[in-house]
Amino acid sequence: MTSSKFASLALGAALMAAAPAFAANTTIDFEGATSFRSIMDFYNGGSDDAGVAGPANFGVSFTGAAMALANDELGPYFSNAPTPGTVMFATDASAVMNVPAGFVGTLSFWYSSTAATADAVTIYSGTDGGGTLLKSVSLAENATLGGCSDSPYCNWQQVTLAFDGTAHSVSFGGGAGTAAFDNVTVSAVPEPATFGMLALGLGGLLVAARRQRRG
Repeated sequence: MTSSKFASLALGAALMAAAPAFAANTTIDFEGATSFRSIMDFYNGGSDDAGVAGPANFGVSFTGAAMALANDELGPYFSNAPTPGTVMFATDASAVMNVPAGFVGTLSFWYSSTAATADAVTIYSGTDGGGTLLKSVSLAENATLGGCSDSPYCNWQQVTLAFDGTAHSVSFGGGAGTAAFDNVTVSAVPEPATFGMLALGLGGLLVAARRQRRG
């Protein structure tokens, strides 16, 4: 193989490898966020309200009313959560998760609630709960369903919402004061630059392959 063909293949492979895996789901598990502090940019390449840096830049941020909660010496606040260390709760109706790049298809999350709540979680086309309402769901009282009693929030259930269009935010404020949430999962929409990188990478691979066959 000539050096030019090899370079084309290497370039294409490198660009493909550098592109984010947008087809895969992104799960926000809240692990490591500071308890009783706002999550803020912990999953947006920044830090939470306590200055603790997050694990990676998932392009997901939270408003100030979305707080992390971990068990401490004052008692177990929750148990049996999908990821056991930390969960999220909303302090008021303004608790929103923003995904500026957008997400499509479904929203999935686990919840535990001490009361039935109408329209507890709502999906919007705009950021900060703006734009068009795409989907909403009411939550049932389930915090001690099945007879568990080792903590106030000891039973968890998963909800998956399918919706049309592209969403940019999710409000959890309808469950303020009653519900805790864990393992929120979305499928992000790739940014235009990502499409360009993928196209360039594929183009390089195709050109190199054709030249190799002709040679």
